[in-house]
Amino acid sequence: MLAGLVEASHLSTVERLPSLVEEHAAHVGLYDVLIYLADLQQDVLRPLTGRGESAEREPAELRIDGTLAGRAFQEMRVLPGAGAAGEGGRWWVPLLDGTERLGVLRVSARPDTDGDRSQEDMRHLASVVALMLVSKRSQSDSYARLVRTRPMNVAAEMQWNLLPPLTFASEKVIIGAALEPAYELGGDAFDYGLDGEAVHLAVFDAMGHDASAGLTANLAVAACRNQRRQGAGLVRVSEGIEEVLIKEFGQGNRFATAILADLNMRTGVFAWVNRGHHPPVVIRGGRWVTTLRCPPAHPLGLGLGLPVTLCREQLEPGDRVLLYTDGMVEARDRAGREFGLARFVDFIIRHNADGLPVPETLRRLVRSVLKHHDGRLQDDATVLLVEWCGGAEGKLSL
Repeated sequence: MLAGLVEASHLSTVERLPSLVEEHAAHVGLYDVLIYLADLQQDVLRPLTGRGESAEREPAELRIDGTLAGRAFQEMRVLPGAGAAGEGGRWWVPLLDGTERLGVLRVSARPDTDGDRSQEDMRHLASVVALMLVSKRSQSDSYARLVRTRPMNVAAEMQWNLLPPLTFASEKVIIGAALEPAYELGGDAFDYGLDGEAVHLAVFDAMGHDASAGLTANLAVAACRNQRRQGAGLVRVSEGIEEVLIKEFGQGNRFATAILADLNMRTGVFAWVNRGHHPPVVIRGGRWVTTLRCPPAHPLGLGLGLPVTLCREQLEPGDRVLLYTDGMVEARDRAGREFGLARFVDFIIRHNADGLPVPETLRRLVRSVLKHHDGRLQDDATVLLVEWCGGAEGKLSL
């Protein structure tokens, strides 16, 4: 099954994947296979059929909250459909690329197949399907349309093509991110990258909420990557970003606040510089233990000449560091009350205590912030969470 799928995938497109998966899954007694993809805001699961049938004949999309398929997606584990356990039947299998949640696979097994072996085959099938989807989605407009539930502005189009995956995990570190409004992004952006024992992290909040803000954020991220890939340290990286912004837009015309950070995955030392941004927060042992204060320099692009200070903090295994933009905590309800930093941190702590995976915690956080603001944010809201595992096995694996 797997060898045939991989071989057939080389010249296939996203539209061809459903029929290829159905054809090759039959070799191990799996049938009625359907790929469901999560939308950008992770509200619904939408079927990828590739058949071009009318809307009336297509399988319906499924809510992530309140369905078995959605629960499999949220908890990242295989779940039986109603009455399926132990008797063949239908199953819901999460589609994961590493720890990035793409959607779920609906699959049925013949009643005469071995149950344990069938579930193993389902997981292997889902893993290969996820890899195939990731390898082909960047050149597929149909994939992009499927995971959108409404039109997207130009700034958001730029940002989503720039950003790394929302989730990453290894044995030493877990990274999760979330940002809204998904279809009207302006100047928020985040980035991360691994380099040996180090993981580089960054959060940017560019002035404005339009295409120009998106251009500023895009240029800041690109300059950040360019500097660090030349081996520059955090102070020099921030200075290099500012030089690029001033050269392109002029001094003070466009600017961005930022936190730039490095985490040593071997020692747990967290180093950062603050360019006019909200300070990071550390959660330890299920409680908010400290706000990482560091003398802030001026925002990137203002060229005020203030000194850039490098600060360090020793983390403990299991510590979580939260980087965020002002929209995450300053979202207001109709009465003018802010969502607030205390509520933001408490939400992360409470859902961590529930044992939820990092991406599911962040998904629910965004739902809560949107609900507080009647479903519409006036500013970008971004959170980047990094957990140092201290060498322990990553918590996001199935």
